[in-house]
Amino acid sequence: MEALTVRTLPDGLRRPILIMAFTGWNDAAESATTAARYLATSFQAEKFAEIDPEPFYHFGLTRPLVRYKGEESSEREVVWPVTEFSVTRSDALPRDLIVGVAAEPHLKWKTYCATVLDLARRCNVTLVLTLGALLAEVPHTRPVRLSGTASDPELRALLGARPTRYEGPTGIVGVLNTISRDSGLETASLWANVPHYISGIENPKATLALVKRVLTLLSATADLSDLDEAVKQFDQNLAEIVSQNSKIAGYVAKLERAAPDDDEQASGGGSELPPASELVAEIEQFLRQQRPE
Repeated sequence: MEALTVRTLPDGLRRPILIMAFTGWNDAAESATTAARYLATSFQAEKFAEIDPEPFYHFGLTRPLVRYKGEESSEREVVWPVTEFSVTRSDALPRDLIVGVAAEPHLKWKTYCATVLDLARRCNVTLVLTLGALLAEVPHTRPVRLSGTASDPELRALLGARPTRYEGPTGIVGVLNTISRDSGLETASLWANVPHYISGIENPKATLALVKRVLTLLSATADLSDLDEAVKQFDQNLAEIVSQNSKIAGYVAKLERAAPDDDEQASGGGSELPPASELVAEIEQFLRQQRPE
């Protein structure tokens, strides 16, 4: 059975861009997948295709969910971790978008990427743009660092992302980007650097940075007021929490004093690093106190 199901193949797309993001290893603080979903929602994208998870997932590691079919229903259904693709043809955009969001697969990555590229070719995709987010030793008080690469020098300059010289283990984002490039498609990859010590909560600041950079690439605008407000509240909450914890405040100050051109580093632990759980616990307690009775 073919893993790819296309309900209705969109025709007449305008130089479409395929944007992909994956939960898991490639998605610190859920920043990349939230950005992809935000872009799809902002431009009223409609689902049109999906990849069956059966060949690509270990369901003991990424479990399907069960839910009621409706508020009044007593029947439940199983929701499988499919890869869903949505397409938007908004007049607010100079190019059409196809957005794919999924959990990082466990099995047959080459076959999975070939399935994604099959859909890309059917839709005449002209650019594959992958979004990711990594944990780094950066302070939450500074603008979000974006790193990345692109197969075309002009596109790389337009993205304005800090080039990365990373070598080491990679996720499905890196594999998809490489296979797409080797297949002759134009590719780009954009990553947000997320402070490791607040990795356990969603980070709207990183999400906003990714969304803004994609809009720059598209020469488009969108109403980001809800994200701006989420970032404002995020910063206010962290400022109050960090001020109450001298250990974390000292570490944040250390990061702020670091040279701005230092290479980003994934958090690997160490005697100077406060445990992420310490700050996450304080954030959760703070947020509970903010809820109305």
